[in-house]
Amino acid sequence: MRRRSAKLGLGLFILYLLASFLCGAFLAEFTVHLPRRPLRHQARAAAIIKEQYHTVLQDVEVTAVDGVVLRAWYVAPHNWNGETVTLLHGITDNREGVAGFAPMFLDTGYAVLIPDSRAHGESGGTLATYGVKERYDIEKWNEWLQQRSTGCTYIFGESMGAAIGLQATEVVPILCAVAVESPFSTFREIAYDRMAGHTPFGTWFWRTGGRPLIEFALAYARLRYQVDLTAADPEAALKHSRVPALLIAGTADHNIPMRHSAELQRTSASHVQMWVVEGADHGGAVSVSHDEFRQRILNWFREHQRPN
Repeated sequence: MRRRSAKLGLGLFILYLLASFLCGAFLAEFTVHLPRRPLRHQARAAAIIKEQYHTVLQDVEVTAVDGVVLRAWYVAPHNWNGETVTLLHGITDNREGVAGFAPMFLDTGYAVLIPDSRAHGESGGTLATYGVKERYDIEKWNEWLQQRSTGCTYIFGESMGAAIGLQATEVVPILCAVAVESPFSTFREIAYDRMAGHTPFGTWFWRTGGRPLIEFALAYARLRYQVDLTAADPEAALKHSRVPALLIAGTADHNIPMRHSAELQRTSASHVQMWVVEGADHGGAVSVSHDEFRQRILNWFREHQRPN
């Protein structure tokens, strides 16, 4: 009986590992290959820019270090103060998803750069890497901006764009400041949250009994695509950076819980501040507290200007 029980237990364990491997491979493919959302409102956006700011919505592009062509919109208002804000969108979105934030910067004299992240919108690339490669894409965009101005460059990002913006601070130390909403702290931590949100099991399970599936998914991505997703690590980037960062977190955010921002602020308190917005869900701070949202971000950028 003991021998049979042992064999049965071993068999079930092997089946569990096999199922974890197969599900992990599927999860990895789903994670790096995201559906694209095409641009739908470019003509309308161009008309608004022309009517309200009497300037042109420019289509611009750069080539990433691995040859991927990245595309963006660029707008410099007539009253340009010489400084630029790069707006970074969230997962499976495109530049139109954050273009609505552009007026608060254009109205106060900032130019804006609004790129499509790699594997999103009209940018090239087939793999989303959540900051592993995207941080260097931001470095390329910043080089492009520096050819046009010696003024400050800033980043505003939401969700995945927030995490990418924080990771960029490590490789673009010339950034004057960043302001981001709903970033994740580490890829591993957000993986636990994502799995908990799509299954009946809590994060405790995915940190323990369900962890083999996540580890197999990470290993699959490394072996198949040479991408270490655990290197998507805003927490580590902030520890190595001194770029001032404002984190915006909503208490009702169940997509990327507020604890991610709290951990980022705790581990890099010397140059990171956190603004908690009561009742705001994922990316919802501007809806809950529109005027304060605008004022806090603009003040943060003004407080961290550097001489040209």
